[in-house]
Order: sequence, then C-alpha cells, then structure tokens
Amino acid sequence: MHKVGIADTTFSRINMGKIAIDELKKGASVGIERYTVPGVKDLPVACKILIEEKGCNIVMALGMPGKEAIDKMCAHEASQGIIQAQLMTNRHIIEVFVHEDEAKDETELAWLMENRTREHARNVLKLLFNKEQLLREAGTGQRQGFADVGAIK
Repeated sequence: MHKVGIADTTFSRINMGKIAIDELKKGASVGIERYTVPGVKDLPVACKILIEEKGCNIVMALGMPGKEAIDKMCAHEASQGIIQAQLMTNRHIIEVFVHEDEAKDETELAWLMENRTREHARNVLKLLFNKEQLLREAGTGQRQGFADVGAIK
C-alpha cells in the first residue's frame, strides 16, 4: 500500500492537513502519516522525516505564508528547502502554499485554501496511480485553486 505524508503548519488559518486527508481518502486507499509543525520553514525537515523515517512514498507540504515581505522571504526559503529534500530523498514533495494576499478577503482565502489543497491531493493520487492522466494534461494550463487558464492554441 502506498503511504502519503501530510506535512502541515499551525500558522495556517485553516486545517489544510484535514482537507488533504479527506480528499485522499475519497480518491484511493492509501496509508497516511501526518506531521504538523509551527511554520513553513519547518516543513522541509518534516517532509524528509516523513519519507526517510515514516516510509512515505510522496508528501504534501501544506502552508499559508502571510502577506508581509518577511513572510514571502520565509516561503521562498521553505520552497528551497522542500526542493532540496526532494533531491535528497528522490521523492516528490508537492508544495501547496496559499499566500494570504492571493485572495481579496477571508471568504475567498478559505475557498482558495480548500480548493488548492483538494486539487493537489488529487495530483498526488495521479502521481501514485495514474501518471498517464498527468501526461494527457501536459500543456493544458492547469491551475490549482483558481480556474485553469487553458492551452495556447
């Protein structure tokens, strides 16, 4: 059985881990291991632990960086760490960040966080069970969260 790691943060304003687990369970029978950390810069090591110590085949790194310049810098540093963890472990870590300033208000922010998390959970299942679907979607302008933009014709 495949095992999916869920690394999420207490800084996030909604429970992205719970949403991801719900979507994964709707789509397939997979083992799930969750590791919650304080903030996005803690995600890389959590992801690496989920892969190397907990035996996860793939991990979702879930976070909500704030809107200030320091938050954007921290998100960039976290992304760099996540990329490094992928290269060190030879496993996919699907980064699911929703920046607080991506939405016009809290209602849209909550919608975006849920939608992006669910869409990326479905991408995790495609990576595990249906890579051909991803191949069919290549070059089609898929976006997670907001509407797809479509291919350039």
